[in-house]
Amino acid sequence: MSHYRNLRVWQVAHALALEVSRAVDSFPLTERFELASHLRRVAHSVPTNLAEGQARYGPREALRFAHIAAGSLAEVEYLLLFAKEKGYLAGDTYDRLEGRREYTTRLLSRLIRSLRRTAD
Repeated sequence: MSHYRNLRVWQVAHALALEVSRAVDSFPLTERFELASHLRRVAHSVPTNLAEGQARYGPREALRFAHIAAGSLAEVEYLLLFAKEKGYLAGDTYDRLEGRREYTTRLLSRLIRSLRRTAD
């Protein structure tokens, strides 16, 4: 398996995790240990699971961890929407993060398709 940092999807997911981390720093103190913490964790989970999948042996393991990363991206999608609707994220910040999340999802879908072909 290739090194995870060479994967474009990992690079984009890593950038998303960094950007989410910066964005949640502005959440109200009452949300820092709840919503902000959860959003930060699931955003970090995406590149983390991609890295772990690449370190495992074989495409089936990489596929399993890519599916976990996809689940985390779905959580990020909802939590970003929730934060926007609660007024914790400005519209332009939400749009930027959601655009990056959508792009990450598209790249991850391509990786999953590729890994499925290889695993079969």
